[in-house]
Amino acid sequence: MAARFALVIDPAAAGDGLSDWSATFTVIDPAAPALPVGELSAQRGDGVFESIGVVDGHAQRVTAHLERLAHSARLCDLPAPHLGQWRQAVARAAAHAGSGESVIKLILSRGIEGGQSPTGWVTAAPAADFAAQRTDGIRVVTLDRGYAVDAPARAPWLLLGAKTLSYAVNMAAIREGSRRGADDVVFTSSDGFVLEAPTASLILRRGDTFITPAPTGGILHGTTQVGVFAHLAAEGFEVAYATLTVADLHTADAAWLVSSIRLAAPIIDIDGRPLHLERELTASMNAYLLSPRD
Repeated sequence: MAARFALVIDPAAAGDGLSDWSATFTVIDPAAPALPVGELSAQRGDGVFESIGVVDGHAQRVTAHLERLAHSARLCDLPAPHLGQWRQAVARAAAHAGSGESVIKLILSRGIEGGQSPTGWVTAAPAADFAAQRTDGIRVVTLDRGYAVDAPARAPWLLLGAKTLSYAVNMAAIREGSRRGADDVVFTSSDGFVLEAPTASLILRRGDTFITPAPTGGILHGTTQVGVFAHLAAEGFEVAYATLTVADLHTADAAWLVSSIRLAAPIIDIDGRPLHLERELTASMNAYLLSPRD
């Protein structure tokens, strides 16, 4: 959906001695052209981003998202974002998000080709309506991501643990899933281990234990997954990180894809195999995720 609000950040102007970063922000028309032709985010997808859920003007889990933005920047050899500057920009955007559910996007790019400074910007827009997926569930298929589970350790330059702007493969996978009659995809490694979805984390239920693939093997550590685990642990369930196989996925008692904007979407079918829909537990997860969380 069209953005309601946008501002450009000057990351190079941040300093530890500042408490008010408003002078480093330029509010722009979100419908107007803003990026120069030489911008590397557009030319090469050379940058990182975060998507923050907003509920009635309250930005959710801001600290976790900013820490992950900094982690992604470090993996990509980008200048470290000043978290105070970005936090204040998030607050400005949230004030313009309006009622209901919205999404704030943070983008940090390497900047203009041949330049010396990164480019940053923040937008706020209405979120898509995921009510049906949260309630009735989604169908998924598994797709081979094309690398072994140890690839990140052998080839860290692939940036498999960073949330980069280079999402062409992720979007291609979702389109392939749609061609196969599915709503989403779960990536697997070429050696048969479960990874994550293109835009979400995976959680499986086995008895009273909830498991997610260990955040190695190029898996992005999901902020929403961490929140769901905190909620489940408080409810008395066991939570765990583990290396999971496709067989583990197919034999789970229940499963969810979780992300900052869609929240918890129960999986009702994996590769044509029906899966039990946990309506009450899913509703509890989403009520927790929709409550104000810093």
